[in-house]
Amino acid sequence: MFDPTPPSTEQTPAPASGGAPLRAWQRRALTKYLVASPKDFLAVATPGAGKTTFALRVAAELLAHRTVDQVTVVAPTEHLKHQWAESAARVGIALDSRFSNSTGQTSSDYHGVVVTYAQIASHPFKHRVRTESRKTLVILDEIHHGGDAKSWGEGIREAFGDATRRLALTGTPFRSDDSPIPFVNYEPDQDGLMRSKADHAYGYSDALADGVVRPVVFLAYSGEARWRDSAGEEYTARLGEPLSAEQTARAWRTALDPQGDWMPAVLLAANTRLAQLRAGGMPDAGGLVIATDQTVARAYAKLIEVITGETPAIVLSDDPTSSARIAEFGKSDQRWMVAVRMVSEGVDVPRLAVGVYATSASTPLYFAQAIGRFVRSRRKGETASVFLPSVPVLLDLASQLEAQRDHILGKPHREKDGFDDELLADANKQKDELGEEEKAYTSLGADAELDQVIYDGSSFGTATFSGSDEEADYLGLPGLLDATQMRDLLRQRQQEQIDKPPAGPAVPAPAVVNDRATSAGQLAGLRRELNSLVAVYHHRTGKPHGVIHGDLRRICGGPPTAMASADQLGERIAQLRKM
Repeated sequence: MFDPTPPSTEQTPAPASGGAPLRAWQRRALTKYLVASPKDFLAVATPGAGKTTFALRVAAELLAHRTVDQVTVVAPTEHLKHQWAESAARVGIALDSRFSNSTGQTSSDYHGVVVTYAQIASHPFKHRVRTESRKTLVILDEIHHGGDAKSWGEGIREAFGDATRRLALTGTPFRSDDSPIPFVNYEPDQDGLMRSKADHAYGYSDALADGVVRPVVFLAYSGEARWRDSAGEEYTARLGEPLSAEQTARAWRTALDPQGDWMPAVLLAANTRLAQLRAGGMPDAGGLVIATDQTVARAYAKLIEVITGETPAIVLSDDPTSSARIAEFGKSDQRWMVAVRMVSEGVDVPRLAVGVYATSASTPLYFAQAIGRFVRSRRKGETASVFLPSVPVLLDLASQLEAQRDHILGKPHREKDGFDDELLADANKQKDELGEEEKAYTSLGADAELDQVIYDGSSFGTATFSGSDEEADYLGLPGLLDATQMRDLLRQRQQEQIDKPPAGPAVPAPAVVNDRATSAGQLAGLRRELNSLVAVYHHRTGKPHGVIHGDLRRICGGPPTAMASADQLGERIAQLRKM
């Protein structure tokens, strides 16, 4: 039974308000906050900019000056609760992340507690009593979860309506519905719509200019995808070309099939990029594959193990040890982690620098949170690379990474925006059972080509085969570059690709590769030769690249091209010369 009696008024010693030096935006925001002394303050800062550090500095100042006596942090997930407590402890603020509704009490040794929105929604009155008993600063992390019509929003409004101070934080686009977010101010814009107003905003473009976040280079891969519908009819479509919504969805899912050629080729390219970063100034750089469900996550992990010889970490959202696995990976030198979506559940590993977006989730909020896993900068010049399917919705989101968004009430055609929490929650669910749409067709395979490179809202490069010299040029970009250097180098690479003369006729090669080629360079050469011959055969017969690769695998056996040995590649080359 919860005891509403106020806890002991014995004051926990206030933390020192010094701590690590603040970044320029944090200093500006802190000065603005301390001068205004507002009851409510909304800070919007891009993922990786340091919202937690800013909020804890505000908390330290208010505790030191006895403006408040305790702190309550509200986070979206259990994992983030513990991250908040650990971050607070580093600056001398003791927060109880194991506080429960059932006891409703915490030790007087703590400056406050960390709870989830779900905890608040289940017993808002209990938290209201606790808030009213002492002067309280409430920090609302990812406040976009708190729309008024939602149970979470109703809960925080009831629990914290009488808080002494409220500090709201967010780093991603706001909601898609018309539910006002509690404790956020709205003002009419030029169209007469009510737009959320941040008290301090620090966007990705600002953070990039300041060197606070990494430049993100998107490597978009297309390719021929083939599938068979329930009536037995086979279809071929190319990722990135104008297709119907149904064709795009099926081509996309076909590309993500771990049994095809597309995923092994993209994982191989991503690992090459990761190796380049680790050798070029980021020796502990890590990679993250974002998968749709447990089955494909395990299959991707096996592909990575074959490519690297190292077993990757696997993080599943229903695994009670997932937080520990993420923390262990963050502190290790392990190259790869495969996560079943989970991007909104606190995958906070600063050394992540290479991502593979291997999911069909495409809401703007989900995409923004996913890319936020890779942008946290630790030193000047670090870059991030994200590999993704070349489909219009993802290319558009990648091009608009720097767009600043607000929550707008009464916006028409809102259902197409994709910023809603329900859509995000659905995107984060594990989906091990096939839906009716997925059961209606069978994947027959897809090949991979580097379609374009997107950086700073611009597209660079022209389509090139996986394993080609042109692809290697982009994968070999230096690991330490500032934003201007990255932009200039991409333009240079593109011009070199355009100016390069077309390749002449292929030089005849021995029918069989006798000597066992084991070096990465020799394997890459064989892949390039095979892809060139496939291209020639495609122009001669009109058969899609993916069909040709599939025919070779059926005739010769063996794994996808990216996983094939030198002998297997040589056999396919010899077979193709006979065809």
